[in-house]
Amino acid sequence: MSSETPPSPRVLSISWGSMDVEDLGVGKDFKVYPGGGRPWDWSETGTRHSPGVQPEDVEELLAHGATIVVLSRGMHLQLQVDPRTHELLNERAITVHVAETSEAVEIYNDLATRGAAVAGLFHSTC
Repeated sequence: MSSETPPSPRVLSISWGSMDVEDLGVGKDFKVYPGGGRPWDWSETGTRHSPGVQPEDVEELLAHGATIVVLSRGMHLQLQVDPRTHELLNERAITVHVAETSEAVEIYNDLATRGAAVAGLFHSTC
């Protein structure tokens, strides 16, 4: 991590429908990135379980300096990732991890703890 890139907040706990994120508090779904984060409101970009995570959903993560993105698919893998999102991340040479939410949190926290410029989109239900 460069001296210009602030640390990414860790996910302190995750359970069905609830996440606690360092410095952000408790909520259902979150966008987290170097230096902060906020609740993830799917209605902002029209995200639905299918086709899933939109390119617009990850743009904010990249704008905050993320070089690694972790995308959660929900606790029961119901959230898809739009192929256009994969294309965008590939075009920008962003490392991406896609996993079930609990596993995604583990991957994200490990990278954040190691000082990586990591961001994530986390869906805490289905």
